[in-house]
Amino acid sequence: KNRLSLQNNFLFVLALLISLTSIRCANMQTPTGGPKDSIPPVVLNELPANLTRNFKQKEIVLTFDEYIKLNNQHKEFSISPDLDKQPEYRVKKKDLIITLPDSLEENTTYTINFGKGLVDYNESNPIVNYNYVFSTGPELDSLSIAGSVQNAYTKTFDPKQDLDVRVLLIPTKQDSIFGKRKANIFTSVDSTGNFTFKNLREDTYRIYALKEENNDRIYNQPNELIGFLTDSIVLTQNIQGLKIEYSKGKPKEFRVIDRKIEKDSRVLVTFNQPIDSPSIQFLHPQNIADDKVHLEYSATKDSLKFFFEKVDFDSLKFELRDRNTILDTVIIRRGKNDKYERELKPQLNISNKVEKVNHIKITANFPILSIDKDKITLLEDSTSRRNFQLQKDSALTNVYHLRYNWRPKRNYELTIQENALSSIFNDKNKELKAAFTLDETENFGDIKFIINGLDSNINYIVELTNENKDKIIDQKIIRNTGELRYSKFPGGKYILRMIKDINGNGRWDGADVFNRIHAEPIWYLEKPITIRANWEQSETITPKFE
Repeated sequence: KNRLSLQNNFLFVLALLISLTSIRCANMQTPTGGPKDSIPPVVLNELPANLTRNFKQKEIVLTFDEYIKLNNQHKEFSISPDLDKQPEYRVKKKDLIITLPDSLEENTTYTINFGKGLVDYNESNPIVNYNYVFSTGPELDSLSIAGSVQNAYTKTFDPKQDLDVRVLLIPTKQDSIFGKRKANIFTSVDSTGNFTFKNLREDTYRIYALKEENNDRIYNQPNELIGFLTDSIVLTQNIQGLKIEYSKGKPKEFRVIDRKIEKDSRVLVTFNQPIDSPSIQFLHPQNIADDKVHLEYSATKDSLKFFFEKVDFDSLKFELRDRNTILDTVIIRRGKNDKYERELKPQLNISNKVEKVNHIKITANFPILSIDKDKITLLEDSTSRRNFQLQKDSALTNVYHLRYNWRPKRNYELTIQENALSSIFNDKNKELKAAFTLDETENFGDIKFIINGLDSNINYIVELTNENKDKIIDQKIIRNTGELRYSKFPGGKYILRMIKDINGNGRWDGADVFNRIHAEPIWYLEKPITIRANWEQSETITPKFE
């Protein structure tokens, strides 16, 4: 009997443990294994019902098909029209409970926008573009605005890059909040760049497309992209087909965003926007002679490099100007124990192949004053060749071209001997060697474009890019011409892009929302260009700038 009793006790304890384990397993936990859940929660019930009129309740309960949680609701959630005291949001298992303040106005349609702040518990999949709408009066606002967005530079909408673009709608009487406070009427775009606003009241609105960095629905960061319509929207009936292009805009105020002294003594200053006619005035030290410093602005004129003969100052102070207007006073301090080692390093544009058309370019990390041709040796199958040409570029001050009648199936070795290069401060280089052969593919062709419809009084920037449009292969500026040629150009597929340079500054300018200036117009040839080896092609194009 004792044995039987012990067995019964053991079985009872075992059953109890299994029961407790089962209860524990029934609690809300993140499942393991299997495919990842990518489906957002589904609304099962809304109490009171969505679109309720004569709304009197103090609480709204939304029930979903799975456990939910809030994700950054203070930035994602909004109620429109805005309230001084915001609703309170709390989650109870599968329910979202919204407690409304006492300050609701009579005969007003309210829309609660959840943004991407309402997500499932396990995988944080957001419910996108879900709104809860109610009216404290007998009528519901029912007007809508719909349209699409695209990148002003690429003329496309990329769902991988741009799905976080939001469209903001601000009544004109509140438009002064733009760039200062978050917009309370907003919507996300779908995977094709389309957007829709619903349950709007009759009013006059400003509309913006914003691709932001910090998710606060405020255009306030230098790298954020902005788009807008020039005219206000007078909403008296449903509107469809709006098109908004967004681009990196011009900041409202000029700022220096970075300043530093590199280990090799170069001083780098970066701005938040390009400068058309930059100049500087040294304030400290005051006795810097012109031949003791060299300045270089980047091609986009949004950064500046200083090259000093000696970095023997404790700090550097200068005024940065544009057309003699002072933009900023910049101070750069060096560390007390900082040491700088300057070395002139030759750089080549080739690795193991040289092209018969483009030859070899020699540059350096510091401005080159001269190159001693006698200290450059070229071996062709171990035989010295001296009949190469060395010529300074007529436009680029820090580029030299080395040309030779390269021959197939020959091994070349180029040696830039020590002290061959001299910098503007008489620095010398260390030896550099490069071994290479001729690229025998002969992959070069010619193409000519006959261009119709251009304004003879405007400059146009013509670019050949890769197929992704993110790398410029060639750039030309044309004016008052109807023809464009590319001779002996590397074969391959390219995209032709043409920019209408309205202000003539030699670069594409994005939108200036504060002065209501749109991005400069861009046109793309609708099909890629294929340049074929040893072919001559001709094509007629008629660019249309919208």
